[in-house]
Amino acid sequence: MSKGYGGGDAVPLSYNKYLRVPELIALQECLSDPAHHDELLFITIHQTYELWFKQILHELDAALIAMDEDRAAAASRAVERAVEIEKVLVQQIHILETMTPISFLGFRDELNPASGFQSMQFREIEFASGLKDEGLIDNFRDDEFASKRLRARYDAPTLGDSFFAFLRRRSLDAPADDPSLPKDDRQKLYGRRTRAALEVLTHFEERAAEFRLAEALISHDEHFQLWRAHHVRMVERMVGSKRGTGGSEGVGYLRTTLDQKFFPELWEARTYLDTKHGAAGCPFSGVTGER
Repeated sequence: MSKGYGGGDAVPLSYNKYLRVPELIALQECLSDPAHHDELLFITIHQTYELWFKQILHELDAALIAMDEDRAAAASRAVERAVEIEKVLVQQIHILETMTPISFLGFRDELNPASGFQSMQFREIEFASGLKDEGLIDNFRDDEFASKRLRARYDAPTLGDSFFAFLRRRSLDAPADDPSLPKDDRQKLYGRRTRAALEVLTHFEERAAEFRLAEALISHDEHFQLWRAHHVRMVERMVGSKRGTGGSEGVGYLRTTLDQKFFPELWEARTYLDTKHGAAGCPFSGVTGER
């Protein structure tokens, strides 16, 4: 007898069983009554986002482990896959723009008080990538499942932490951040990490493994920023400056996130890149840690 899905004696495994298609296509439950035509699209897009977020987190976790094990190629490949997914996410957001604004308003009120602001996995990606805001965890205080996951992410090392630890093991001066230090001392640590990133950029052939990983990380940062930019324009196109369904400021809040960076040292290093390498040699001595 063939083993069925779940391990017991049953009919052979099928595509529908393996992917749980019956359960999957039953998850799109419209709240509008009668069901508005475009609400199915809205739900499908956002459930798809959550599945992609799950995969991105899977890849970022793999990258964290690989970096800690000094497996640079594996870490780079995992982050590069996350970037390819993020390219899909940027394109996917424009499918929502096939709705007319008046059509969206036909079911938008049904969403209250839910909001994309409450996407647990989106916040997990931010935390894992280095944008940690402990105050955000309080927004999930009534959701034990989400709170525990976000607290675990908040307490865990970030991609930046693991990357600079990797550089330290490669004989570069890339100290860990220490939030307990005064601001000026933290700025000095930031400057040293920026110089380490500059060393990698300058000697990209000699440090090919470090360079590929740094480029994968900055691509992850860039494409997440691109997603934010496309998202804010889509929201403005749909609802203008209306407040968010969860009570947020809507487009006003979203605009404040557009300049957030996961790895500021990797961006800052480019400011000081110089073919002359500076009078004191490489890395350029002008890096001060100013942010």
